Amino acid sequence: MPRVPRRRFLRGLAGGALALPLLSSLDSRSARAAPPPKRLIVFFSANGTIADAWRPIGGEKDFVFSEILAPLAPHRDQLLILGGIDAESSYHGPGDNSHWNGMGHMLTGTELVDLGGGTFSAGGISVDQHLAAKIGGATQLASLELAVEASPSTVSSRLSYLGAAQPVPPESDPQKVFHRLFGGPSPALRAQRKSVLDAVGDDLGTLTPTLGRADQLKLEAHLDAVRDVEKRLYISPAPTCGTIELGRFDINDLPAIGEEQMDLLVLALACDLTRVVTLQWSQAVSMTRMTWLGITDPHHTLSHYPVTDPVARAKLVQINRWYATQLAYLLQAMKSVPEGDGTLLDNSVVLWCNELGEGSTHSRRNVPYVLAGSAGGHLKTGRFLDFQGPEKPWHNDLLISLCQAMDSNDSAFGNPAYCHGPIGALTA
Repeated sequence: MPRVPRRRFLRGLAGGALALPLLSSLDSRSARAAPPPKRLIVFFSANGTIADAWRPIGGEKDFVFSEILAPLAPHRDQLLILGGIDAESSYHGPGDNSHWNGMGHMLTGTELVDLGGGTFSAGGISVDQHLAAKIGGATQLASLELAVEASPSTVSSRLSYLGAAQPVPPESDPQKVFHRLFGGPSPALRAQRKSVLDAVGDDLGTLTPTLGRADQLKLEAHLDAVRDVEKRLYISPAPTCGTIELGRFDINDLPAIGEEQMDLLVLALACDLTRVVTLQWSQAVSMTRMTWLGITDPHHTLSHYPVTDPVARAKLVQINRWYATQLAYLLQAMKSVPEGDGTLLDNSVVLWCNELGEGSTHSRRNVPYVLAGSAGGHLKTGRFLDFQGPEKPWHNDLLISLCQAMDSNDSAFGNPAYCHGPIGALTA
């Protein structure tokens, strides 16, 4: 069989490309011997958490899930739940000593820069862009930045940076993301209520018989996923096809937008279109009103009530548990993609992060972090690690560990003054 690149495309209308998942039948013998690529996914939610409702109970391996993290229980073996990590760097340099510092330091570990007039920005490259610069040349997109709620560019609304004061804007319109990844159906196809897959039908008919049975099933599942997302975005049951336009969503559609973005994220990774993705549900200081949960108060407003306030506490637990449910959806979607001897999740590391530890005090101590996926076996998952005492790691050390999990041999990240080194317990 002739050698075919691991990342293959079908040529559609107007030269558009439809990416395929990694298929062993199309790889050369040497490519088949190589392990699947590693991926980094950052999953951000805002305004801190309720510590005692977030922290699991019990020991490293026999822990019991907390009320907030309970939706993640089906993925226990793929998790590293990290307690006690401080975002130490965020207590240094300019800013508001609050959300701005938490957000601007979260993926950079570097002091903010003062742009004047009460405006600040992150002071260095973020870990996702650092890794994208190293591995992004192997894929169509070096990185993919996604949002669920669109926000103007401020230090509160950006988590990805190419360098100091160089934010990378995320895309909050799923239709635009689909078009960027897969080309999207042409206006003619939309008018005919046809799929982008119709444009590559002949190629698929030629390709499919050359694949092994396992790859045929994998390709079929992939095409079903593309078709399903495309129908939700482009092909409406109404007489005329509608479109999704930025800014036209009612806030009650936020769960649907998030689901679309997560589905697109998984497709992009499965097709090896990118290996670095960030997904932010909101900006820091999130004012989202989660009406679909029966909560009409803005999230940020609730986060300023004392943690002892029973009504606000119950709502905040519900909000953070909902975000855990969304992460569980993403992890299940990644687990459904077979790859090598495991799954897409096995070959990835997902970081769930927050700009604060506790919203009512704006503390960046004991920030809630969850890792999912072992990055190809690099991380030893299925554990709750509760770091305490003067030698406990800082969040810069977590960023170093993420770099090393992605095979980037960094001994420091961000400002070295706030680095001890990689967190050995993650791999021990």
